[in-house]
Amino acid sequence: MLREFNREKEKSYTTTAFVGALITLIGGFFLFYNYIESKKIVAYDYMANVFYNGTEVAQISEEEDIKKPLEEDQLSTEVTNEYIGYLIVPKINLTKGFLDKRSSENDVEKNILVVSGSNYPDTEKGNLILAGHSGTGWKAFFNDLYKLNIGDVAYINYKGKKYIYNIVNIYTQPKVGKLAIYRNYDKTTLTLITCTNNDSTTQTIYIAELVSIEE
Repeated sequence: MLREFNREKEKSYTTTAFVGALITLIGGFFLFYNYIESKKIVAYDYMANVFYNGTEVAQISEEEDIKKPLEEDQLSTEVTNEYIGYLIVPKINLTKGFLDKRSSENDVEKNILVVSGSNYPDTEKGNLILAGHSGTGWKAFFNDLYKLNIGDVAYINYKGKKYIYNIVNIYTQPKVGKLAIYRNYDKTTLTLITCTNNDSTTQTIYIAELVSIEE
C-alpha cells in the first residue's frame, strides 16, 4: 500500500516537473519571439527616419546605407561642385539647383541640402530628401513652402529628364533631433524639409509622389 502511494507520488512529481518544463519552454519561446519582433521594429525605425538637428541633416543610418546598392553617381570618383539637378515649384516661383551629395557645397548654409542617404530621382521607389532654410536672408530658399497644399506640383530636372511629383502629405514634427519620414515605400518620392512658418519649435515635412517622367 505504501509502495503504491510512493509510486503515485513519484508519478505526480514527474507530471509536475514535465508540466513545469513545458511552461518554461513556452515562456522562453515567447520571450525569444518578442525579442525578434523588437529587433524588426528597430530595423523599421532605421529605414523610416532621418536625423535633423538645427541646420544639419545627418545620415539615415550605416545599416541602411550598407543595404542599398550603389547608385551610378556614387560609383564615380569624380565629385562636381556644379548643380546636378534642379527643384522647381511653380506655385511659389521656386527654382533652385542641388549638388552631388558628396560635394563640399552640399551644405544647408550654402544651398538646399541633399540629405546623405537619400536617393536621386532615377532610383525606382527611392526618396530624394531636400532640406532648406526658411525665414529671412539669402539662404532661406524654402521660405515659401508653407504656401503649398496637398495636390500641388513639384518638379525635379535631373539628367535631361523632368520628374513630376504631386504633394500627398504635409505634417509637422517637433525639433527634437529626430525626424520621421512617413511615405509609401512602393512609390518613388520627393521629401522637402524646412522650419515651420512662424514656429521655431517645429519643422514641416512635405511628401510628394512621382506621377510621371518627361524627356
